Amino acid sequence: MATRWGIASAGKISSDFSAALKVYPTSQHRVVAVAARNIDDAKKFADRFGIEKAYGSYAELAKDPEIDVVYIGAIHPQHLPLATMMLEAGKHVLCEKPLCMNVKQTKQLLQVAKEQKRFLMEGAWPRFFPAYKEVHRRIKAGEIGDVRHVLANFGRDLMHIPKVVEKEMGGGATLDIGFYPIQFASFIMGAEKPLKIIAGGQMTPGGVDESLGATLLYSGGRIATLAASIRSDLPSEAFVVGSKGTIKVNFPMWCPESIESPSGTFCEPLPKTEQTFYYDNSQGLMYEAEEVRRCIKEGLLESPGIPHSETLTLAEILEQVRKQVGTEYPQDH
Repeated sequence: MATRWGIASAGKISSDFSAALKVYPTSQHRVVAVAARNIDDAKKFADRFGIEKAYGSYAELAKDPEIDVVYIGAIHPQHLPLATMMLEAGKHVLCEKPLCMNVKQTKQLLQVAKEQKRFLMEGAWPRFFPAYKEVHRRIKAGEIGDVRHVLANFGRDLMHIPKVVEKEMGGGATLDIGFYPIQFASFIMGAEKPLKIIAGGQMTPGGVDESLGATLLYSGGRIATLAASIRSDLPSEAFVVGSKGTIKVNFPMWCPESIESPSGTFCEPLPKTEQTFYYDNSQGLMYEAEEVRRCIKEGLLESPGIPHSETLTLAEILEQVRKQVGTEYPQDH
């Protein structure tokens, strides 16, 4: 039986997610409805992807009895209200990263999911890429010995995109793309909370962080050195340095097809598709969609790949980093 999806927001990332679902047969994944704040936008989106229902409000989507799970691709400040609405209407939820604007909101939403007994997952899509799974396998096999250092960065010139730079829209380097190096460090460090976080960076005139550097100190003398920028093109690679060798995650580190390590190169190209995508390697959103389907079928309320406890740890790191750099949002007060 197909997993029946509703799409909340008709923007670019929702478009890429819907296109990625086309990789699978409709017997496995089927988009039933899309909702946007503007009915015309929803209708255009529905026409493009052959979706039968288009709604001009999110409340209508929440009430649709034919939807199992809702993908939320709206801007960051809308994640908490939209995800809450969908969970309370009995829907499972896959919400784009970051799950919420801060720690307080994250705790609130995780509690709603728990009370409603519905599946909720933060869209940490790199976790489900074959390349990430291979990194984990090689470390567990002892190929690079004991992990000592993680180096990861992600940077693009995105200053022309309003949602990336405007405070009211949840803009800033930390929440927009800093999430990816931070989640990579957490992935390698076994979702452990850092002992200490030291961060600094540069701010835009509008009051959000445009670049940042962060050092995360972990138990056992392990360190993560991370950087993100919405002004500069960084190499956007990641390295795991061990006592016996190094694993390199090639560009783009947030959605990689290949890694390199002492035992050789691993490469698993994304499937070819006729769909058009806005962002790098967005076909890879298929992997997180399949994880959602698997979890729901098995009756799980969270994914082992990004459990709620780790989503909360990530929220704590993100909040500390951005506040040390200087970014505060209305939602913080």
